[in-house]
Amino acid sequence: MTPLILGLAGTTLSADERAFFADVDPAGYILFKRNVETAEQLRALTDALRDVAGRADVPILIDQEGGRVARMQPPIWPAFPTAELFDRLYDVAPASAIEATRANAQAIATMLFEAGVNVNCLPLLDVRQPDAHDIIGDRALGAEPLRVAALGRAVLEGMQAAGVVGVVKHIPGHGRAMADSHVELPVVTANEADLEKDLAPFIALNGAPMGMTAHVVYTAWDADECASLSPRVIGDIIRGRIGFDNLLMSDDLGMHALSGDFGERAAGVLRAGCDIALHCSGDMTEMQAVAGAVGPIGGEAKARLDRAMATVAGRAPGIDFAELVAKRDALLGYA
Repeated sequence: MTPLILGLAGTTLSADERAFFADVDPAGYILFKRNVETAEQLRALTDALRDVAGRADVPILIDQEGGRVARMQPPIWPAFPTAELFDRLYDVAPASAIEATRANAQAIATMLFEAGVNVNCLPLLDVRQPDAHDIIGDRALGAEPLRVAALGRAVLEGMQAAGVVGVVKHIPGHGRAMADSHVELPVVTANEADLEKDLAPFIALNGAPMGMTAHVVYTAWDADECASLSPRVIGDIIRGRIGFDNLLMSDDLGMHALSGDFGERAAGVLRAGCDIALHCSGDMTEMQAVAGAVGPIGGEAKARLDRAMATVAGRAPGIDFAELVAKRDALLGYA
């Protein structure tokens, strides 16, 4: 097994992809809108990925947040609310907001489980800042760390109850970045005292099964490298100060916050301390470069991967999807 999570090009596996994935044996896969067409097609695709991997519990990831980040979309699948709505409900009814968030996450996970997807890149634990770039914006669970942690915990619990692993992101916090890391490298110049606010939700949920790093430079900790490429940020802040000792993946290697060729990027995030490098585009040339730059997955990283997937072993949706949605909508009606 290699320490990679890889994308794929289309709605079915090509012969070249089958051969490549069988040879490289990536730790997992990630799906995007380009891979999703119908319910039957998606289930056939996830079954094919499990068949190629030879692992029933191979991680198959997706970004199904709700709001503007959703790979599975209407009219085939229902839309889900943006995180901001649960934040607003918390203003007037905190307990209802937590219950609504949990029901919503469990409904999302129920939908994903039926499609054969077992990992969702959610919740965002980024603390929203009023003057920051809108790349986080209404995707955030709030501007107050304890609220973000409370709602984030409900997301993790709701998804786990329906058999889907959650990924906390973007460690150690993307909320005050003034640029979109998909487009350019954000540089955060806040001091360490101010950054404590960003760390707080991650500290509160440091037992989450999986986490994703931020392609953001924090000058207070490392003025030269973004978190994904910084041994100091990963070692001292993520593993140390936050206390996160579970599976850590990089954000997408294809984002323009990173420079250098794809092999250098993959080797760099692993060298810095990520357990797994994430590559999303499905471009075969890029994937070959990434695979050629990494060795087999390390023992500690493999143990973290196994531990994460064990958190949903044997779990399946136990509540009807419509019931969960009705509960969420009734609670949101209080906002």
